[in-house]
Amino acid sequence: MNNKKIWVGVKEYILITLGVAMYVMGWIIFLIPNNMIGGGVTGLGSIIQYATNGLVKIGYTYFAVNAGLLVAALFTLGRSFGAKSIYAILLTSVLLNVAQGIVPEEIIKLLALDNGKLMCTIMGGIMVGIGIGVSMSQGGSTGGTDIIALIVNKYRNVSPGRMILILDAVIILSSLLAPSYMADGSRMPWPDKITTVVYGFILITIVSTVLDLYLSGSRQSVQIFVLSSKHAEIADAITSDLHRGVTVLNGKGWYTKNDTEVVMVITRKTDLNVFLKYINSIDPNAFVSVSSVTGVYGKGFDTFKTGSKK
Repeated sequence: MNNKKIWVGVKEYILITLGVAMYVMGWIIFLIPNNMIGGGVTGLGSIIQYATNGLVKIGYTYFAVNAGLLVAALFTLGRSFGAKSIYAILLTSVLLNVAQGIVPEEIIKLLALDNGKLMCTIMGGIMVGIGIGVSMSQGGSTGGTDIIALIVNKYRNVSPGRMILILDAVIILSSLLAPSYMADGSRMPWPDKITTVVYGFILITIVSTVLDLYLSGSRQSVQIFVLSSKHAEIADAITSDLHRGVTVLNGKGWYTKNDTEVVMVITRKTDLNVFLKYINSIDPNAFVSVSSVTGVYGKGFDTFKTGSKK
């Protein structure tokens, strides 16, 4: 059991690292070279970096603001969340500063600058959204509005993507109040700033959509009905080997007028193939029906979120 817990912990931190790396690369390769502005603390940091002509890099602002938000998260989301998020925030802060000087300009030009701002917005948004989703699915966070979204999501059935979308819109609009200097040192004209804001809204829309799709995909459940003469063996195998609860319903075949039993089980979509292989190995002639379900609450699935406890 101890070895299993260690392996699970190591796997979680590896995935968080990969999520952070994808998040940072989305900014470094596609967004910052085009003076793009996104949401969250990273978006706020980008506004400050552009306003100071690169003197105050994103990583410094990112770390300073998240330090305060982490204190609130520790009291709300627990110590395990705090430990993972501290790791993710420290890693992101370092990479946002260091990677800006490591990624070769030729790669940035080839992948980003030569493809136009719209393509960079799409590609950057996809990478950022997946990066956030990977980190959040492992119980961590890339910080900023992600932490606020998780705090709200703990007590209310509000999707993290929608919550982040609202907060990010405010940050992007605030960029109109600050000056912005481009890579060559020239000040960005006012029409270009308005265009950048429009691209910023496209960016956060893509990020929130990708984030919700990733999280809903990883949590999606399926309901399986099995009609088989070997229903007892199938039910025993599911409970003992796959460790899922099983309900056996009384049924009647109307064509044959014979009584039968129906095995019903709800599981994660990611486990569906394993269940089907088990059922097929026991009874290749079994009749199986699979349907997607949403809103599965209870042990092993989601919990009701009706508000804070009094």
